[in-house]
Amino acid sequence: MADPAPAPDRSKMLPALRLVWRFTFRYKPQLAGALVSLVTAALATLWIPRTFKQVVDNGFAAGADLSRIGTYFEGLLGVVVVLAIATAGRFYFVSWLGERTVADLRMAVHRNLLTLSPGWFEENRPSEIASRLTADTAIVEGIVSTTVSIALRNLLVGIGGVLYLFALAPKLAIYLIVGIPVIVLPIMWLGGRVRKLSRSSQDRIADIGSIASETLGAMKIVQAFGQQHREGDRFDAAVDRGFETAKKRFATRAIMTAFVIGMLFAAITLIMWDAVSDVAAGRTTGGAITAFVITAALVTGSFGALTEVYGDLLRASGAAGRLAELLAERPVIAAPPQPIALPEPARGALSFRDVTFHYPTRPDVAALADFTLDVTPGETVAVVGPSGAGKSTLFQLIQRFYDPASGVVAVDGVDVRDADPEAVRERIAMVPQETVIFAASARDNLRYGRWDASDDQLWAAADAANATSFLRALPDGLDTFLGEGGARLSGGQRQRVAIARALLRDAPLLLLDEATSALDAESERLVQDALDRLMADRTTLVIAHRLATVRAASRIIVMDHGRIVETGRHGELIGQGGLYARLANLQFHEAG
Repeated sequence: MADPAPAPDRSKMLPALRLVWRFTFRYKPQLAGALVSLVTAALATLWIPRTFKQVVDNGFAAGADLSRIGTYFEGLLGVVVVLAIATAGRFYFVSWLGERTVADLRMAVHRNLLTLSPGWFEENRPSEIASRLTADTAIVEGIVSTTVSIALRNLLVGIGGVLYLFALAPKLAIYLIVGIPVIVLPIMWLGGRVRKLSRSSQDRIADIGSIASETLGAMKIVQAFGQQHREGDRFDAAVDRGFETAKKRFATRAIMTAFVIGMLFAAITLIMWDAVSDVAAGRTTGGAITAFVITAALVTGSFGALTEVYGDLLRASGAAGRLAELLAERPVIAAPPQPIALPEPARGALSFRDVTFHYPTRPDVAALADFTLDVTPGETVAVVGPSGAGKSTLFQLIQRFYDPASGVVAVDGVDVRDADPEAVRERIAMVPQETVIFAASARDNLRYGRWDASDDQLWAAADAANATSFLRALPDGLDTFLGEGGARLSGGQRQRVAIARALLRDAPLLLLDEATSALDAESERLVQDALDRLMADRTTLVIAHRLATVRAASRIIVMDHGRIVETGRHGELIGQGGLYARLANLQFHEAG
């Protein structure tokens, strides 16, 4: 389970929330509509007690003019209608602002994330980033569409209500002002305890879900090792911990409820006791007392609601601060101020000159050390070596996902650091070992190679990749949704989609991390046939897993600990009896 978010720094609350307001203030007409609706609703709320005062004083007094009673009730209904319309307007505008602000924030953060280099994502968990895009933005949405609106409304009602109370009955108003802190402060303390226990309860529920998901997802292992009873005990313990936390939560809430009801009705009773004496003595009227009680309830409720706002603002500032961090990230890999244009036409020449590179997450280990290699246009170079030799690092540097600590990586004679990264990548097609299929249609997955490709071009690429037969057999052809990670396709079919994507790219430089070793014989044959077509007339750097590819390569380089230790053709390297011969014996057993 992810670590809980740290408590927000109160000193950074306003700077963090400025990010939210910057997005919200883009929509001034909607903001104005929300403010007008909010003020109108607050005024209408405060007007209701005054209307009740008129009804009571003029409708229930001895000798009242019954013909005018209807006028007072019509006025009350009019105020209620205004309140209803203003409340609806406020709800619509603040909800619109909340959703629009969150949508803009999500898009801005996501677009910024797309500019960051892959190295940044190695040091930052994607699950945490996704949480910021969903959970944190949901908190921000709540602050814009609910919390701020409630705070302003209650502030207006509270201040206006206090002024009206002093106008109605100054002595009773003083009693109420003194009494509100006596009631509200303990409620705030108990409310804070309930919130903490609620968070703890949610954490315990998350623990229960995590244990259940982990156990049920590994049921074969659990049963194979006879751990059903232990896993049952572990789950029971998590459930019991959840119950104990929940018990503390609802016990505290019960105490708070009893306190609120007792103190509130005690205060009302004492105030009404004194108020009745004033009415009997003729110092005030029944209508004034009615208006006072209604207004006092509104004031007490308003200040009580305001106590919740500060906690919500702190949570929102923490969420906004985490989103601001993502927006503030700048790519380490970026185009220089005046990038050098790559020569035309593209040739596909590739060179490494004395390249040394350390991954940021492994600074003490050199992935490449004084590495030098030249690949001429149209040449196929197979890269062989044990795990961790630096083979995949070559691909990362060519595509400029990282920059070397020293040395030069050049495409068509231009140092990739001096060129625009997008221009460099336009000259490269990539077929990874772990095929990436997006949760989209077959058409969109193919068009990732070239988004403006026509259907005829898509089918031509699919045909060259031996993918036509299974694509045409899909229920909706190219419009078929392929599922999460291409779940509707087999491994060989996914690989052929990736090859068709690379064919559509039609780039002069091909980076190929072969992925045929885990396929069945028929799929391997089809994929290899498609790869042969893809490699034709292109400069190819291939991390070789198959003997057929190695034998077809113009040259084989053998890597170990970030260096080239052997170079030659297959037969030459076998005859040398070195690292390649040992790897061939272990990995390319079909050579015998």
